[in-house]
Amino acid sequence: MIGERLRKVRIIKGYSQDYIASFLEISQAAYSDIETGKTKVNIERLKKIAVFLEVKLNELLEFDERKIFSMEKERKTEQINDIMMLEVLFEKERELYKEQINNLKNEIVYLRNKLDKI
Repeated sequence: MIGERLRKVRIIKGYSQDYIASFLEISQAAYSDIETGKTKVNIERLKKIAVFLEVKLNELLEFDERKIFSMEKERKTEQINDIMMLEVLFEKERELYKEQINNLKNEIVYLRNKLDKI
């Protein structure tokens, strides 16, 4: 039962068994045995898996596929919003640099003119 929940959350999150297994420092086959119920998982390893999957342990034990999917969608939406905000900030920073470059170019022209008069 817990193995099936782990499998569903893993799939929702888009992770391979191999990827999670490497995090847990076990083989893919050993992780597969956890998901299929061939191997029981202790609470410490379950906690580690929950951390990796970015879910609370009780959410994993009281698995609700819609809730996990919704949380993952919300997390990805937040990431997209963060990226969009960074793009806006970088564009503002770029504009400030362009303005500074133009100011420096104007200063160079001004100083060259001053030198020509000497």
